[in-house]
Amino acid sequence: MTFSVHGLAVSRGVAIGRAVLVASSRADVAHYFIEASKTGEEIQRLRVARDAVSEEIIRVQRDLPKDAPHELSALLDVHLMLLQDEQLISGVKHWIVDRLYNAEWALTTQYEIIARQFDEMEDEYLRERKADLEQVVERILGFMKGVASPVLPAAQSAANRLPRQQDLLLDDTMDVPLVLIAHDISPADMLQFKQSLFVGFATDVGGKTSHTAIVARSLDIPAVVGARSASQLIEQDDWVIIDGDAGVLIVDPSPIILAEYGFKQRQGELERQRLNRLKHTPSLTIDGQKVELLANIEMPEDTAGAVAVGAVGVGLFRSEFLFMGRPGNLPGEQEQYLAYRKAIEGMRGLPVTIRTVDIGSDKPLDKLAGRVQDGQLNPALGLRAIRWSLADPPMFLTQLRAILRAAVHGQVNLLVPMLAHGSEIRQTLSLLDHARAELDNKGVAYGPVKLGAMIEIPAAALTLKLFLKYFDFLSIGTNDLIQYTLAIDRADEAVSHLYDPCHPAVLRLIADTIAECNAQGKGVSVCGEMAGDTSMTRLLLGLGLRSFSMHPSQILAVKQQVLRADASKLAAWAAQVLASEDPASMLQSI
Repeated sequence: MTFSVHGLAVSRGVAIGRAVLVASSRADVAHYFIEASKTGEEIQRLRVARDAVSEEIIRVQRDLPKDAPHELSALLDVHLMLLQDEQLISGVKHWIVDRLYNAEWALTTQYEIIARQFDEMEDEYLRERKADLEQVVERILGFMKGVASPVLPAAQSAANRLPRQQDLLLDDTMDVPLVLIAHDISPADMLQFKQSLFVGFATDVGGKTSHTAIVARSLDIPAVVGARSASQLIEQDDWVIIDGDAGVLIVDPSPIILAEYGFKQRQGELERQRLNRLKHTPSLTIDGQKVELLANIEMPEDTAGAVAVGAVGVGLFRSEFLFMGRPGNLPGEQEQYLAYRKAIEGMRGLPVTIRTVDIGSDKPLDKLAGRVQDGQLNPALGLRAIRWSLADPPMFLTQLRAILRAAVHGQVNLLVPMLAHGSEIRQTLSLLDHARAELDNKGVAYGPVKLGAMIEIPAAALTLKLFLKYFDFLSIGTNDLIQYTLAIDRADEAVSHLYDPCHPAVLRLIADTIAECNAQGKGVSVCGEMAGDTSMTRLLLGLGLRSFSMHPSQILAVKQQVLRADASKLAAWAAQVLASEDPASMLQSI
């Protein structure tokens, strides 16, 4: 019987294949009490398993092929750091020594405690790092059970099965493709995924910024994450269609549905080939308006992918990725300088916009750094982003010096997140001057930077003249702007359906920001999810936006929309959309 499972679309395309299921190691963990004299043995069992997993990850990282996505190595580093996390280690020892839990029970108990802390984090990317912790725990448990990496063995065994009726609809019945269905997939397994027979995957957990989504996009693999109980509903060897465009899994499809998706799959492949031809085409509208298409990156290595798709610069370098997973310490000035320099040089003379660390005291960063602040009732409205930086001047000055030094090597824009008050602006500028003075005193060279501010808070969007008095450019962070304008917690499933990029109030704030910047001759870009959403491209063009920053995988699709647009005709239509009670219904009206 045909049925569908809905999740989140994170990597475009269609994959059709037979399901290979990977079970969770935590599903059947033994729970029993041990004798007090056995605590040492249990701790040693756990230590051996942890060390073995560390060695496995190091080995995988060492053997990474040259064409492996750069994200994989960075994510493997995160796993190595989590394996050494003091909160995890000391917590497990507590459950073994004080409660006399067996090692597996102690490990899963401590995981649940830390996992709840991740769930309470406001930052979406950091919240989804819970998945990395879960995979570390899964691997330790797997080693203790004597279970190897699930991907390649599963692929090999599934490849030997006999074809079913649906296989006859494919050209090659001897090499039917496989899709992986799992609770989650670790970075190490993702590398093996690339080397295996799998053509797509789906996971129960994860979000649009989870590591599985990041790697799926970099590998250009159709994927659906956050599909809840997919691994329980889908059975081994089921025929599955993964619709990465719609975020849907279709299980046991009828021959008619299978044929329809086969056609869609072939059409998608042709479309990708057509998009690839646009790499070197100038981004101009029909009426000759030049549009900047920039890349959002997380790590310096991501610049290679940005250059490959024709990005004309980096519109957002999320520097907080350099600060994550640092047990007990933060990156120093030299380490940051080298990372920023690598990104600048990687863009081959194109501009790079570096955002100062966008993180808060509710994040693991602070807990690991020993600066816990308890009692925060609402982290979204608490000490985060520039508020956190201004509360720790030595840390902020270190980052500012590193960015200024890196600016010697190319065009650098400095972007400050979550500003709302004039006092915050003036304090930020004062610290920037202080950082320059410190470098002058040391005789260290540094370069000029253009200064920009994120427009993420309605208060900022409503006081634009104040911001443009101090800043060279503005960057609209639509994700947070929508969240704060509509009082919607994106992480709360009970209200997530109210998260609406097309809400009239949101569009008005965006339109006014673009218009004011254009009127004053200041640069303005959109760097949130809206920039890479092709359904929003024409509206943003009609509002006067000429600079979009997005994940590199989205650039060519957005460029295609730009090339087909007549900006001179879009302005009047965009004004009608702004005046409408239901803007979303008008997006297809032109």
